[in-house]
Amino acid sequence: MLRKSVDVTAPLCRLSGLLSVLLLVSCATLSPSGVGRIKEYTVVNGQLPLEFDGYSIAFVSDLHYPSKFTKKRLHRLVDALQRLSPDAIMLGGDYVTSNDYIAELFSSISSVKTVNGTYAVLGNHERKNKELIAREMRRCGIVLLSDSVAVIEREGNKIFFAGVYDSFEYNAEVVQPAETVPDSLFTVLLCHTPDYAERSSTTADLVLSGHTHGGQVSFLGLYTPVRNSVYGTRFLRGMNNTTAGSTVITTNGVGTSRKKIRFCVPSEIVVVRLKRE
Repeated sequence: MLRKSVDVTAPLCRLSGLLSVLLLVSCATLSPSGVGRIKEYTVVNGQLPLEFDGYSIAFVSDLHYPSKFTKKRLHRLVDALQRLSPDAIMLGGDYVTSNDYIAELFSSISSVKTVNGTYAVLGNHERKNKELIAREMRRCGIVLLSDSVAVIEREGNKIFFAGVYDSFEYNAEVVQPAETVPDSLFTVLLCHTPDYAERSSTTADLVLSGHTHGGQVSFLGLYTPVRNSVYGTRFLRGMNNTTAGSTVITTNGVGTSRKKIRFCVPSEIVVVRLKRE
C-alpha cells in the first residue's frame, strides 16, 4: 500500500518565522528620541510638599558616549529632553568611552535649560578621569553631587537632591552624603549603582540609579545573563523597593558597554513625576 507522505517542514518553517516576528516585536520599541523609549514613572509620597506635586525629573544614565549611542542620537536625545521640559535633569554616571568626547557631551546636555538645573554623579567609568569630568561639568553649569546635597525650594517649601561620590564604596563606614537631611523632608538620592541603596539602608524617599544597563541583553525578560548587581535581578531594572522602604528606579541606560549590542532591553530616558499622596 502506498502511503501519502506529509511534508512537515513547511509548517515548521512558518511557525519558526512567526515566533521570530513575535520575538522581534516584543523586543522592539521605536522612538524618535535617539533612544529606544521614554519610560515614565509616577512616585506617590505623602512627605512631598504640596508645592512639588507634579514635579518632573528627567533621568539619563550610562551614555558611554559614543558606543552605540552615536552623535546623531545625542542630538535627538537633547531635542527629546527639550520637548519633555522637565523641572530638573539628573545624570547617573558612566558618560564617555574616551576623554575626547567629554566637552561635546556635556555642552550638548547643558544646552537643555530647566527650572532647577542639571545634577549629576560619577560612575565607575569616571574613576580615572573624574577631575576632567568635574571640571567640564562646572564649565557647563552642571551640579556635581559628590557626597553633597542640593536644596530645591518652591514658595518656602523644600525638597533635597543628594548624590553619592562613589556608590561602590561599602567598606568600613558606608559613604553617606556629607550634609545630613532630616527624615521628614522629601529626598531624591542619585547614585550610580542601585546596590548602594540596599547596602547603605538609606532613608531617601526616591533613589535613581543606573549601572546595570537592564542587563543589556535579555531573552523575553525571562533570562538575563549579565546583571551587574550582587542582588541578581532584584534591582536590575524598573521600580523596586529596598528593605528599608526606599523606592529605587533603575534605568536601562542609554549607551552600551563592552559589547555594542542591546536585545530586548531598550535604551531609555526615564521621566519621574512626583505626586503628593
